Amino acid sequence: MTTVRIPAGWPATEDEARAVQNELRERVVLDEPGPPPGAGHVTGVDVAYDDERDVVAAAAVVLDAATLEAVAEATAVGRISFPYVPGLLAFREIPTVLAALDALPCPPGLVVCDGYGRAHPRRFGLASHLGVLTGLPTIGVAKNPFTFTYDDPDAPRGSCTPLTAGDEVVGRALRTRDSVKPVFVSVGHRVSLDNACAHVLALTPAYRLPETTRRADSLCRRALREATGPSPELAARTAADPARD
Repeated sequence: MTTVRIPAGWPATEDEARAVQNELRERVVLDEPGPPPGAGHVTGVDVAYDDERDVVAAAAVVLDAATLEAVAEATAVGRISFPYVPGLLAFREIPTVLAALDALPCPPGLVVCDGYGRAHPRRFGLASHLGVLTGLPTIGVAKNPFTFTYDDPDAPRGSCTPLTAGDEVVGRALRTRDSVKPVFVSVGHRVSLDNACAHVLALTPAYRLPETTRRADSLCRRALREATGPSPELAARTAADPARD
């Protein structure tokens, strides 16, 4: 597990963070198709927080895209690097996510984020931010539509509808299981929306969420537990009453 410091010069205010978003957004590449589904590596990243202890843990899990077998994994922990502000969540997560990716022993290939890319108020969510900083192809797969609107897709797996902000399409609502709530797919960097949805379907053979997200979520939660351990108060209570749950 890698321990991460908050980078020097990291944005400390909302205005500073928005200025960074506005600058980096111009570097997003939207005219590349991205790697084909089922080939090479595909990597899930996710984070878990303990706000009381000011700790964030990130995980990166590399899968073989053809078999969905795990190839490698890495974790990183550090201080939470930015306060909670909707639309600026990437600034809480990026340093530890980058450290987890850097600790991998193999190329990550396509990176799947548990969150948003273009489906973001300033069209620059975590997937886009991470893609620009690393140069890797990235997509965002979210559990809810954030502030955007969509029509419910047809019931069969693979059905989709546009995710929109007014007249602008920022992603798709994609049904990954028959008659189950869709996920919300958006482009991050260097991947087309069609290809992003094809990847998500390839990564969801049995569950609503991609295997990349499921495995990274489990790993980052475990890393957070290992990094924080029991609170001093809980440890004291347990020592005083060993029979207590």
